[in-house]
Amino acid sequence: MRNSNRQWVLRQRPEGDISDGDLELVDAPKPEAGDGEILIRTIYLSLDPTNRIWMSDMDQYMPPVEIGDVMRGGTLGVVEQSNLDGFDVGDIVVPGLGGWQDYTVSDGTGVSKIPAGLGIPLDAFMSVLGATGMTAYFGLLEIGQPKAGETVVVSAAAGAVGSTVGQIAKIKGCRVVGIAGSDEKCKWVVDDLGFDACINYKKENVLEALRRECPNGIDVNFENVGGEILDAVLTLINDNARIPLCGLISTYNAEGDVPGPYMFRNILMKRARVEGFIIIDFLERFAEGQAEMGQWLAEGKLKYRTDIVDGLETAPKALDRLFTGENIGKLLVRVSDEPAA
Repeated sequence: MRNSNRQWVLRQRPEGDISDGDLELVDAPKPEAGDGEILIRTIYLSLDPTNRIWMSDMDQYMPPVEIGDVMRGGTLGVVEQSNLDGFDVGDIVVPGLGGWQDYTVSDGTGVSKIPAGLGIPLDAFMSVLGATGMTAYFGLLEIGQPKAGETVVVSAAAGAVGSTVGQIAKIKGCRVVGIAGSDEKCKWVVDDLGFDACINYKKENVLEALRRECPNGIDVNFENVGGEILDAVLTLINDNARIPLCGLISTYNAEGDVPGPYMFRNILMKRARVEGFIIIDFLERFAEGQAEMGQWLAEGKLKYRTDIVDGLETAPKALDRLFTGENIGKLLVRVSDEPAA
């Protein structure tokens, strides 16, 4: 048990890739829970492409992290002190955005408890049953609205969200074509997750490969990447295609403005619908999504994979794995050990 609270603090806004000096690891006193509060020890820290957005002073869906503040991030932890009714020491909780630190003090607002005795690994609640899983579930089903027999294309297919999207689309009876950045990733999503095909964009011309794998065109494109990959997909969309816009990771480290898609005209010509969304739009419906996703997980219809890096001190370097394509599945930092069973 630590007697201090390590915190990653934003010291300057990155220009392009995150570099040394943008974040600083500081040692703060271990906090105490006051009246009506709980002290949460962080077990897992979620690393997500949006972390890079939060570091930038740009228009976004919530205020950027201020210079000198603890870096924002989703966490899962255990209650170590409780002065708040409804929470006991030992409860496993998801405090929302607990931040890149060892401990979080909360008044309970936005904190959800994970029921004991479910027999589900805790990392599932940071992946397939957490915010990334809900991103896949609501983004695909509410915005993409896939129908049996349609073709669904998923970029960043081996990532936490994309790998889940493809499996849900298969459950719904669709042909699923993934796009990923290595043969290993493509093999995983096809052989283990059941995708019908996967294109390695680093080895093939994406447009030509999509023509081969999507002979009937593209009905739904779950977009995580943007850039040239989005252009290739837009070239082949069918009439009334739906495009849930979840991310644009190819642009997050860019310096300066990035041009929009060259095939933007097809959104008009094909009467396509493009809708951006943020998972907080669906917070009030998480229980609905978790119930169905949990059932699919129990039935073996849904699989997940976590890429766990040990130590809070590794967080900035580990985040780079999302942008270099090194990780497969949900990227987490194990900040401390899970409680003994």
